[in-house]
Amino acid sequence: MFELVKAGGWLMLPIIACSVVAMAIIVERLWMLRRSRVVPNNLLAQVWHMHSKGKLSSAHISTVRDGSPLGRILAAGLVNRRHSREVMKESIEDVGHQVVAELECYLNTLGTIASITPLLGLLGTVIGMIKVFAAITTAGVGDPTVLAGGISEALITTAAGLSVAIPSFMSHRYFTGRVDQLVMKMEEEALKMVEVMQGEREQAVE
Repeated sequence: MFELVKAGGWLMLPIIACSVVAMAIIVERLWMLRRSRVVPNNLLAQVWHMHSKGKLSSAHISTVRDGSPLGRILAAGLVNRRHSREVMKESIEDVGHQVVAELECYLNTLGTIASITPLLGLLGTVIGMIKVFAAITTAGVGDPTVLAGGISEALITTAAGLSVAIPSFMSHRYFTGRVDQLVMKMEEEALKMVEVMQGEREQAVE
């Protein structure tokens, strides 16, 4: 493996660095974007149960807020539950923007890696071909071994760049869709809570 990296030239170093960063982001986002962590089951039902029993204290709201991203959004509305529907929604939207930004954390970096690694591979290809033509100018085309180094460098860096870019691009698309699904679910839960507490919807928060 070291010989392969060495044969690819110095551009293999940034490509390898990109692969390490991409792998770290993928593992971290897989853990942080679990549905059970972001949108816990029955959280809204639990909140409504405490509210209907008159047991929804500031301590309970703090517990809900600290438990999950959905909890942060619901807690923003619960703090303003005695105000109008518009006030509740505005407070939820303000916190919701922050939560969405956290869910999208590192995705821009992953998308950037997916974009630049093929370019790094292409740059390696160009550099390798420059070396090939320089060798031809110096030694002619009679000895194939003279050309082998530049050609192998061109092919190795191209393959390495694509090997990093393809899974990075696929992961970026997957996580983007995952975030969209989670955001839609949180919006649905938050709106349901507002409408139930404001008396505009029958209790159906199971």
